Amino acid sequence: MPLKRRIGLLEATIYGVGLILGAGIYALIGKAAGEAGNALWLSFVLAAVISSLTGLSYAELSSRFPRAAAEFVFASRAFSSRFVSFMVGYLTVATGIVSAATVALGFGEYLYAASGFPILLGAGLLILALSFLNFYGIKESSYMNIVFTAVEFFGLVFIIAVSSSFLGSVDYFEVPSLEGIFSAAVLIFFAYLGFEEIANIAEETKRPRRVIPLAILGSIAITTVLYVLVAVSAVSVVPWQELGRVEAPLAEVSERALPGSSGIFSVVALFATANTVLILLIVTSRMLYGMSRGGSLPRIFSKVHDSRGTPHIAVWTVGLLSALFLSVGDIKTVAEVTNFGVFLIFLAVNLSLISVRLKSGFHRGFTVPLNVGRIPVPAVIGAAFCVYMLAFFSSQAMVLNIGLLIFGVLLYAALRGLSVGKA
Repeated sequence: MPLKRRIGLLEATIYGVGLILGAGIYALIGKAAGEAGNALWLSFVLAAVISSLTGLSYAELSSRFPRAAAEFVFASRAFSSRFVSFMVGYLTVATGIVSAATVALGFGEYLYAASGFPILLGAGLLILALSFLNFYGIKESSYMNIVFTAVEFFGLVFIIAVSSSFLGSVDYFEVPSLEGIFSAAVLIFFAYLGFEEIANIAEETKRPRRVIPLAILGSIAITTVLYVLVAVSAVSVVPWQELGRVEAPLAEVSERALPGSSGIFSVVALFATANTVLILLIVTSRMLYGMSRGGSLPRIFSKVHDSRGTPHIAVWTVGLLSALFLSVGDIKTVAEVTNFGVFLIFLAVNLSLISVRLKSGFHRGFTVPLNVGRIPVPAVIGAAFCVYMLAFFSSQAMVLNIGLLIFGVLLYAALRGLSVGKA
């Protein structure tokens, strides 16, 4: 039975904005300011450019192959390799798990700032509680998604509004080092994640070959404008040196711009971070469930609880692994681990478009502009950017990333040996 096509351009764009607008900016803007100084806004622009280049690749590939589980479809059509498809799926699950830990730490920091509650304990209890909700059975509606998106959106608009009288008070090109702009962009990239998920609603979208590309590019444009305004506002109110040290950066901005408002803003940030963690836990557990149903992982992860009707093994596995990543303790390092995996996924998507173009040429749907022969120049630049940005990760994050990749390769080899995932 096919999925019903009920989503138009407006709904798809709002969906994309909601996905992107999650908790990344609430959790990471302070750490990024410590790297980029007053030129923080440039790091947001750089991250947006990288996202847009890969967004164009997603847009054309979604126009060609409007299917759910987009990255799997792209990789299989481009490379016809079980190993590549598995690694893309593995990285998707791994980054979802680490993303949940990243945002949970952000929740813990805002909770600590508001009440003094220990950061790691708060983050761990959040993952436990939301994993139970995920197991018990969460029915999310588009109405609730719009409500939470509105809360997060107006929280950022509030920061811009209360900071307006401070604009122009600093040099917005002051930066500790040029390298700091790129290092901050590595962190800030996390705040743009989510646009790629728009491709996964293609089977429920009206005229997906037109709507999906427009929704991807539109949602990136809308959030970029908002993020740049927030970045300029934040460093105008709080010196970037201080912003990089506080636990709840936007709450600090709110308090200094409008004394007495930090408590209200901290509540907004707590809802934003908690909602993002819940979505990540749900989506990642369903991805693990789907890979198991497709034969790429052991069948145990596709078991459904008799009374709750949820994939309970997958749910608790994702929750446990997310909690384990909290032990790293440093939100910057955990975010870098997430972004490393995403850069590799985006590299695969850009290369997929290049491969598909070389094999099949152009098509009648959305087409990436600026081409040399059949080769899409933005995809080449996007792939190069993904590789280049890997040089700006910390050594600790790099070690963790290499470990995750090695584990993925060993897992693939083990599953192949057990005949799991064979066609």
